[in-house]
Order: sequence, then C-alpha cells, then structure tokens
Amino acid sequence: MSRALREGFTTGTAAAAAAKAAALWLATGAAPARMDTPLPPGGRLMVPVAAVLPEGGGARGRVIKDGGDDPDATHGRAVEALVTLDPHGPPGEIALAGGRGVGRVTLPGLPVPPGEPAINPAPRAQIRRAVAEALETARFPGAARVVVEVPDGEEIAARTMNARLGIVGGVSILGTRGTVRPFSHESWAATVLQGLDVARAQGLDHAALATGGRTEALLRADLPGLAPLAFVQFADFFALALGGAAQRGFARVTVGCYFGKLVKMAQGHEYTHAHAAALDFETLARWCAGAGMAPQAVARARRAVTARHVLEMILADGARDAIIAHIAVRALAAARRHAGAAAGPAPAIALRVYGFDDAPLYAIQGDHGP
Repeated sequence: MSRALREGFTTGTAAAAAAKAAALWLATGAAPARMDTPLPPGGRLMVPVAAVLPEGGGARGRVIKDGGDDPDATHGRAVEALVTLDPHGPPGEIALAGGRGVGRVTLPGLPVPPGEPAINPAPRAQIRRAVAEALETARFPGAARVVVEVPDGEEIAARTMNARLGIVGGVSILGTRGTVRPFSHESWAATVLQGLDVARAQGLDHAALATGGRTEALLRADLPGLAPLAFVQFADFFALALGGAAQRGFARVTVGCYFGKLVKMAQGHEYTHAHAAALDFETLARWCAGAGMAPQAVARARRAVTARHVLEMILADGARDAIIAHIAVRALAAARRHAGAAAGPAPAIALRVYGFDDAPLYAIQGDHGP
C-alpha cells in the first residue's frame, strides 16, 4: 500500500516563518523552535525554525525550505530573514527588501514591477502579516524592516527559468497557497504564464511554445527571427499554455514537440505528463490503420509499449507522411480547442513536430480559431 504524499511549504512561507521568528526574538528575547505561520489564503502552518542569530542591531531567522514530496530547486536550502526593529518608527510599519540570493525584476509583465526584488505579492503580504503578529504579541510600538535572503540563491537560480523572465541575481520568493501539493507543479504552471506575460509586455505577438529545452533549441533554429523572450517552455501544460496565450492576445502561436507528446495532444490530454496521461496504443494503431499503414505493422503498433517504437514502425511504412499528418491534424484541432476556450479571438496556431533524433517530422499551419 502506497503512503500518502507529504505536502511541503513555499519559499514565501519559509521567509515569513524566518522573519516572524527573528522579530519575536528581538521583541521578547525568545522564539519557539516551530513558528505558527499565517498562509496567504487563510489557515496556518507550524514551520520548523533552524536558527535565530543576533546580527548587528537585529536578528537573522533561518528556515530550511521543505518541498515535501514535490521537491523543487530550493528544497533543502536555507531561506533567511534579517529583521531590525525601530521603536521610534511609525507604529506597525513593516518595510520589506530583498538581499543576497533574492532575484531582482528587470522586465515588465511580472506581478512585481522592474527594479523590485522578486518577492511576489502574496508572500509579501504573508511576510508582513507574520511580522505584524510577532510585534502584536510583544506589544512592540514601533516599526520593523525585513531583508529576505537566500544564501545559495544565485547558484539555485541558474537551474530555474528566472533569467528568461528577466529575474537576475537570485531566486524568486513565491507561493499563493503557502503550501506545496505534491506533483501539483503549481510553480511550473505559474512560470509558463509569467513567461507569456513577459513576452506580451515586450510587445511580442508570436509565442513559441516548447515542451522542453531540446524542443526549444529546435524551434529557435526553425524560427530565427523570433525574439528570445517569445520562447516559453510549457512542459506538460498543453491546455494551460494554449489558453494562456489566447487570453493574453497573442496573434500567433507555434507549438514544438516530439512525437510522443504529439500523440498525447492528439488524444485529447490537456496535461501530458506520463503519470497523468497514458498513451492509448489501441487508438494510435487505429489512426495508423486509417491513414494507410500496412496491417502487419498496425498489429505490432497495437502491442507497442513506447511511442518511439511506434514511430520507428511509422517511419518504415510507405504511408509515413499520411500517418504523421493524420495525428498532427488531430493535435492541431486540440490546440485550437484549448485556445478557443479563452475569451477573445483565437490565435493562428502552427505545429512543428520532431523525431527522437531531433530531425523534423512534420509542420502544419492552422488558421485563426476553431
């Protein structure tokens, strides 16, 4: 029997707990080892505090980020808050800044304007609320200043999409829920939509959606005239990316994918990850037969267990072009449905399909709307 998956908490919750612990220590001389921390949508979470240390005239709280059973790039890393208190400052005022390892926004289109630290609105409010609770508990009459830091943030950011979004020098402090649901991939979905936001804020009207890094490299080679910010990796979020592009008013969308993802798109999966979207080989074999594949090959395709194996059969068949076109037309129709579900005019959508050796397999251009 499988165990229940364990939830974790966001970088915003880690920063809020660290800040509250440091503020409480400064105001009362003590802080618990587990901090009762407010969450953005309501509710609370007990967060372990790794340390509270005096520093200058303030205190530094440290929390180790725990992503639960859905670890991300910041899982296991320290998130810190350096807090100083001013007894003569405006009562209840809490200033917030980003320090080392917290990125800075350089492009428009994100929830935070250029020039500001990459601390999203929900965690900003969460951190301020947590510190306000500490000051209220201690009946502290003045103001506070919080500097959020992630000591390894610059190194961690090199493995994220931050640079592409115009976030430089470190990681983002995120979290609209405050907790992380295992395998929800909420942060990646948010990154997809933020990438589209940034592209539109730069005035771009053609989005190039790639399933991953390799696909993006192929799309870039095929579309050399597009600006780098036009390329957005959507991973498995097929419906979300197409709907998001339509909602943001892109006139054109080009989707790049490998054959396996193409089949899942054609089979109507809105989210194409292996754990959520199994490839239906019976349906795939039926499509191959309908497009003219030899009967013996159809029987083998029906028994296949990988998309790569079926593609090898297709490429060896005399009807290869017709088979791939048949699947691509279905995938394009699905893409148009997802884009057409958004308010406003749907974009013109194109598909570029690649083989497992990165060679182009098929390209199809659709018109506007379903």
